[in-house]
Amino acid sequence: MTATAGSGRRARGSAAAPARFVDGYLGYLLGQANHALYKDFDARVRAAGLSSIEWRVLATLQDSEPLTVSQLALDVLSKQPTVTKLVQRMAEQGWVAVQADAADQRRTLVAITAAGRRLVRPLLQQARHHEAQALSALAAPEQAALKALLARLAGR
Repeated sequence: MTATAGSGRRARGSAAAPARFVDGYLGYLLGQANHALYKDFDARVRAAGLSSIEWRVLATLQDSEPLTVSQLALDVLSKQPTVTKLVQRMAEQGWVAVQADAADQRRTLVAITAAGRRLVRPLLQQARHHEAQALSALAAPEQAALKALLARLAGR
């Protein structure tokens, strides 16, 4: 495709190099992909009565051993003080349980409760379906490669 007259921009999907820095910048592309993936799903999370960070906490804890607040904060991409306050509210809701770490009483462990599991389980199914739809343009090996490369970039 050609550049739009006077704009200096090329249409997406063009074989030529991107006209704007951001169109080829990994951070921007990852942000755009993240937004495209979650913009519709976020409405489902909110309809279930959760904020996006509450969803991330419950989804993270769903199939995890109890985590320290600091590890949970890293996993849900938030700051520790924010997660500390959030976990307290979620414990009041009965969605998570908080306990001192037997190995180090200074650390707090967070675990999902049965109520939290019941709340997040349908969303996990919806998230899997939503992801499958989003990735449907890619062949299975491409999907696996994309996830492996992203995990590698994230240091996992």
